[in-house]
Amino acid sequence: MNTNMNTKKSDRHHLPRRDLLWFGFALALPIPWAIAEAWGGLGIAAEWVAIMAGTSILGAAFMLSWACELAEREIPQSLALLLLALMGVLPEYAVDLHFAWTAGKDPSYAAYAVANMTGANRLLIGLGWAMVVLLGCRRSKTDALTINPSQQLEIRYLIWATLYSFLIPLSGSINLFDSVVLLALFLSWVREAMRGEESETELDGPALLIDAEFKRTGRRIWSALLFVFAGFAIFISAEPFAESLVSVGRSRAIDEFLLVQWVAPLASEAPEFVIALIFAWKLRGSVGLGALISSKVNQWTLLVGALPIAYAISLGSFSGLPLDARQTQELLLTSAQSLFAVILAADFRFGRREALLLAVLFGVQLYFPNAAVRWAFTGIYLALSAYVLWVSPLTRRRFFLLLRGKTLDDLGSEAPDGPPDAALT
Repeated sequence: MNTNMNTKKSDRHHLPRRDLLWFGFALALPIPWAIAEAWGGLGIAAEWVAIMAGTSILGAAFMLSWACELAEREIPQSLALLLLALMGVLPEYAVDLHFAWTAGKDPSYAAYAVANMTGANRLLIGLGWAMVVLLGCRRSKTDALTINPSQQLEIRYLIWATLYSFLIPLSGSINLFDSVVLLALFLSWVREAMRGEESETELDGPALLIDAEFKRTGRRIWSALLFVFAGFAIFISAEPFAESLVSVGRSRAIDEFLLVQWVAPLASEAPEFVIALIFAWKLRGSVGLGALISSKVNQWTLLVGALPIAYAISLGSFSGLPLDARQTQELLLTSAQSLFAVILAADFRFGRREALLLAVLFGVQLYFPNAAVRWAFTGIYLALSAYVLWVSPLTRRRFFLLLRGKTLDDLGSEAPDGPPDAALT
């Protein structure tokens, strides 16, 4: 008994020290690149620029996530998850909007804007969603992770945005009409999220340390300081990071499209993945998955909708961001993956086999980047989507209910139709 009590006291003693070290580590990550940038880059090779600017963005993303976690104490839960997701992918927005803006001056950069956007979206589902569900199931010793019904708002908007995304390639570009539709979806989602009930959530790590040490005003000040410092780090790092990846690809005979598509999103979204996995480890997998679902809606509406605007302003015309054959294939593949994932989530149970299937499909197509594989996997995702809707009445009813803009309450109380993953067994 005494041993256990001493252990708990020791844990409480070391917890703040661990949090302080973690906090200091994140604050320190942007400093090397900030110094190099202040001295004009110091003639650093492109590879080192990518590493230093990338780690600066990584530290900024952690700081943004802690600032938003503190805000969860004072705003509705849906809005808090939205804000957390938005701030978590802000580094991704900075990199992708740089590509879209530069494309207005150099048309070759249009491909990089689409590459970065499609890579970020597919990573979020194929790696992020899958890992959170698999870890959550393992920790809870269950076959499926239950999605909180409060997430039906995000799932509904993800369905709408995904279905619309299939129409985008028809015009041969991501144009300003697409921006109007997608930004209208985003603003509608924000408006509905703000109507949610306030809900306090458990904090962890540096956010918990700040919350425990400071009152409401102090928390707000710290949130503002973290946001300003992170914003500065992103401002000085996004363009060098993006340009260094292109430079490395061209100088090393590596497909720069692939570097921009996978390396940039992985660096900018890693903190968000880590935070979601921490939630899953602490048996709060539904919260972690909810944050990633919100991120997907953010990327599929605000990010995609912002690209043509940045491009048009830079170009000085109303032209849309052009899509060539490869970019069209990448966009359709991303849409198909998104459709399959949101259908799996529509019954509000995400099974272990479903998550494993998402991860395997993502991993296989990742290592075979050619047109035939992209078309094949687009067909596979669509076929699996149709199959799940066909064999699972509950999934089908809930999917089309949300598609019509209704809530789960309109279904009344009904029992699940079979064990988790029944549709994929």
